[in-house]
Amino acid sequence: MSIERAVEILSAGGLVAFPTETVYGLGADATDPRAVARVYQAKGRPSFNPLIAHVPSLAAAAAHAHLHPRARALGEAFWPGPLTLVAPRAGESSVCELACAGLSTIALRAPAHPVAQALLAAFGKPIVAPSANRSGHLSATSADHVRADFGGAVELVLEGGASEIGLESTIIAIDANGRAMLLRPGAIPRTEIETITGPLATAGGAITAPGMLASHYAPRARLRLDVKAPEPGEAYLAFGAPAPEGGLTLSASGNLTEAAANLYAHLRALDASGVQVIAVAPIPARGLGEAIRDRLARAAAPR
Repeated sequence: MSIERAVEILSAGGLVAFPTETVYGLGADATDPRAVARVYQAKGRPSFNPLIAHVPSLAAAAAHAHLHPRARALGEAFWPGPLTLVAPRAGESSVCELACAGLSTIALRAPAHPVAQALLAAFGKPIVAPSANRSGHLSATSADHVRADFGGAVELVLEGGASEIGLESTIIAIDANGRAMLLRPGAIPRTEIETITGPLATAGGAITAPGMLASHYAPRARLRLDVKAPEPGEAYLAFGAPAPEGGLTLSASGNLTEAAANLYAHLRALDASGVQVIAVAPIPARGLGEAIRDRLARAAAPR
């Protein structure tokens, strides 16, 4: 691992993939429009889809957004950690407009992974870091996943082992009046957020944060969801029981935390086997299950 080399690359407008506690991120200098454009190009990501700017702390985030007290309370409770806050963008923010997709809001997160924190401290500026995979594909939860998607298109991949959580951050928008809205379910269950915000509103159809495209996080194979038993020729992604031969289980014991950590790696492995259809066992919607079901629904959506 070379934080110094990563800083050199970022300072020159290059791309560095690095680990977070959720998934691996594809990093670039958030203040440099040309570097941010390279992220969109490398991922094949539409430029109307905003990026998350990563910062080391709540204090750092306050330089880029007008944070309502409710937003600050969320930051104090969950940062560093797997929460992204979308708030009105501050006029003095150094994060470029392209990273915000021209919106009046900005998405901010303080990651908990020590490598991510070391990189942010050494670089001294916000780093945009969408998941380190081609747009619409399965997110990367290991350095090998990043290399498989990008090859030499990324100058450096910082090693950090397998992602601890394996599921993207929960995204919450807090407007100037303190109204809280769930834009993307994620690693922090809705119920934990609502202990601070009260009942969360539901996002509309506009793309105001990452991960809101209808088709996203998708393998090559077609997915069938809420399947109790696979049909012949299908690979089975089990939950709450061992998988049959040729399949994998997210968690034999029905542990949703274990299932979230295994989700993308198992989908990648089954996809690599060459099957045409992956049948997925029913996942309960409670806790982390809401986010797992969200990702599976987007992966199964028409492309």
